[in-house]
Amino acid sequence: MRFFLVLSLLFFVLGCSFERKDDKDQANKKLKYWCAPNPEEIELAKILVDKWNRLHPEIQVEVQPLPAGQSSEEVLLSAIAGRTTPDVCSNIWPGAISEYTKAGGLVALDEFEDFDSLVNARRIPVELLESFKSGDGHIYQLPWKTNPIMLLYNVKIFKEAGLERPPRTYSDFFEACEKIKKLGIFPGYTDIRPIWWQRFFDFYPFYIASSGGKTLFKGENFDIDYNSAVKVFEFFRTCFKMGYFPITNFQVDPFLTGKVAMRFTGPWTIAYLERNKPDGFEYDFAPIPVPNDHQGKVYTYGDPKNIAIFSTTKYKREAWEFVKFLVSEYSDSLLLEICNQLPIRGDLLENRKFTGYFNRNLKMKVFAQQTPFTRGIDSGVEMKEIFDAISREFEACAVYGVKSPEEAVRNLIKRSKIILEWSK
Repeated sequence: MRFFLVLSLLFFVLGCSFERKDDKDQANKKLKYWCAPNPEEIELAKILVDKWNRLHPEIQVEVQPLPAGQSSEEVLLSAIAGRTTPDVCSNIWPGAISEYTKAGGLVALDEFEDFDSLVNARRIPVELLESFKSGDGHIYQLPWKTNPIMLLYNVKIFKEAGLERPPRTYSDFFEACEKIKKLGIFPGYTDIRPIWWQRFFDFYPFYIASSGGKTLFKGENFDIDYNSAVKVFEFFRTCFKMGYFPITNFQVDPFLTGKVAMRFTGPWTIAYLERNKPDGFEYDFAPIPVPNDHQGKVYTYGDPKNIAIFSTTKYKREAWEFVKFLVSEYSDSLLLEICNQLPIRGDLLENRKFTGYFNRNLKMKVFAQQTPFTRGIDSGVEMKEIFDAISREFEACAVYGVKSPEEAVRNLIKRSKIILEWSK
């Protein structure tokens, strides 16, 4: 009898021990979260993680700015190779997704049963969501924030030139340029350096606008809209040939100093202009100009950054719950207030959670209206190399006029196919 009593006590003690161990393991789930390394997003991440940790003592998150490196993409690829990735990262460039998935680094988010309901709650347009889909049909990145590229113009210069509104079409743009040129001012400006990412601020947003929202790929195949690309090269070729754009780069901001009247940029410029503009300086934004025969809405490049879960995570479901918290209305409100960046949602101007922000930041309303009509970068392999090829053709055709637009697009198609063949 004593033997059975001792044995029972032993099982009870061991059971309590295992139970306490299990409870402890449950209470010590830890997630690592990498945010972008800029000060505003670090501040945002710390506030959100602090609130999450208070609400979820059983799932604690550690936030860390993305480690330094030549680029975020290289840092993440190295981490995937070394299996040192975080559980979650919110600095995902769509153009690198194929490289991440090829290395087996990401979790397919559309396999979570409540993925569709989350997307629907944010009212993300179907076409925009489709543009983030990978070649295997899965979605590995949750649309998070966008910075639409639009036309920035000097209001006073426009008034002096007798212009009542910003240009809508290419013809409107050239007409405005002729009037501004008479004032002894360069009508427009774009950075002529043949650097691949510079084309996100001239060729690519104009191509998306000209093509009615098309990107460069269809599935895994390079599928550039030939006619739209020709029109864009011709547009910029005219701008440089006619002296509307200077063939130079400036040491100081040419827009703030009044040397140029227009340029193409995103909403992050607002804070910079407000800090540095001289007294009496007036500016505003408008959609990217489109070909004269364009019909329908005007699309542009959205410069998106998205959120992903890495396959090294031990707590897939918990990581997904944290991702959902990062795109909640509360979190999106702070993204606006702290970072002045736009959440990818279709209800920005209707949702009462954001009304106060837009009432205080009227110029951001123009970008909020543009948000549903944005496109990102295809998730095809070797996107940097393809944009490097675009930059070379842009320089040869648009800036220096040594190639015709048709020749430039044909060369671009040929070069892109070679790049894709080598990447297989």
